[in-house]
Amino acid sequence: MSAMPPFHLAFPVTSLAAARAFYGDLLGCPEGRSSEHWVDFDFHGHQIVAHLAPEAGHRETSLVDGDNVPVRHFGVVLSMTQWQAMAERLKVAGTTFVIEPHVRFKGEVGEQATMFLLDPCGNALEFKAFEDPARLFAR
Repeated sequence: MSAMPPFHLAFPVTSLAAARAFYGDLLGCPEGRSSEHWVDFDFHGHQIVAHLAPEAGHRETSLVDGDNVPVRHFGVVLSMTQWQAMAERLKVAGTTFVIEPHVRFKGEVGEQATMFLLDPCGNALEFKAFEDPARLFAR
């Protein structure tokens, strides 16, 4: 598989300090450029930008394999080892999950480990992993 170009995602946050604590300190994303209104983070080689928007929020869900998944969310597909380490790191930190770490679509072509959580500003994140990374787009 060839290397994919990094994606860029800008999203609203209600507090830059809370975003720095969550993305920088808890998730370990290095901080890039910033201003008093936004901050860049290196999210596993991708550029995400937290923009200060005090009125942020959107929490509608969609049913996916029995879970109410936040429709508006972003995340990253990790290796299974990285996913397990992230799940443990978040549990140790006392993270409240929207959807606890588990495997969904068990026994199906799309079987994957997944977990959902909210950042301090209400943005939903998903971390997922496949035992066989080639199954990411399998049908």
